[in-house]
Amino acid sequence: MSITRPARVAAAALASLIALPALAHTGADAGLHHGLAAGFMHPLTGLDHLAAMVAVGLWSALVARRGTDLLWAPLGFVAMLLVGALMGLAGVQLPAVEPMIAASLLVLGLLVLTQKRLPALAAAALVGVFAIFHGIAHGHELAGEPDAALTLAGMVAATALLHVAGIGLGHALRHANRWVPRIAGAAVALLGAALLGGFA
Repeated sequence: MSITRPARVAAAALASLIALPALAHTGADAGLHHGLAAGFMHPLTGLDHLAAMVAVGLWSALVARRGTDLLWAPLGFVAMLLVGALMGLAGVQLPAVEPMIAASLLVLGLLVLTQKRLPALAAAALVGVFAIFHGIAHGHELAGEPDAALTLAGMVAATALLHVAGIGLGHALRHANRWVPRIAGAAVALLGAALLGGFA
C-alpha cells in the first residue's frame, strides 16, 4: 500500500517533535504573561504538553471502534487537566510532577506505537491520572497571576484543540501503512524516555 500525502505530512510533523527537546515545558507563552491568549499559547509552547495532548487524540482515533469511543480519553484528559490546574492554583503539591509528565509521554507514545485498545473508562482514567500532573504544573505557574481564570480557560481550549488535531492525524494515519503511526508513537515515547532520563 502506498503512503498518502496527508500521512506523509502527518508523520513528518510528529517526527519533528523529537528534534525540539529544548522546548520541553519551557513555560514560555510567546511573550504573554496572563489572560486568555497566554493561556491558549501555553500548551503550544511546551513540547511535553503539546506532544501528550496530540498523542491522546491520535491514540483515540487509531483504536476507536465507534465514533463515541474516541471521545473518552480526550474528555478524561481535559476534565482532569482542569482539576489538576485548580489544585495547582490552590497550592496543592504532588511529588514527581515533571517526571510524571515525562512518563505520560512514554506511556502515551507506547499506546500509539502498539495501538493498544482499552475499555473506554479505563482509557479515560489512565490519561486522566497523567492529566492531573500536567494540570498541576500549569496551575503552579499560574498561581498568583491576575486573570488566572481567563488564562486557565485559554489553556483548556488549547488542550481540546490539540486533542482534535491528534484525532485528525489519527484518521489520516489510520489508512496509511501500518508503520507510519507506529513511528509517530515511537517518537513520542522516545521523547518521554529522554525527558525521564534527565531525572535519573
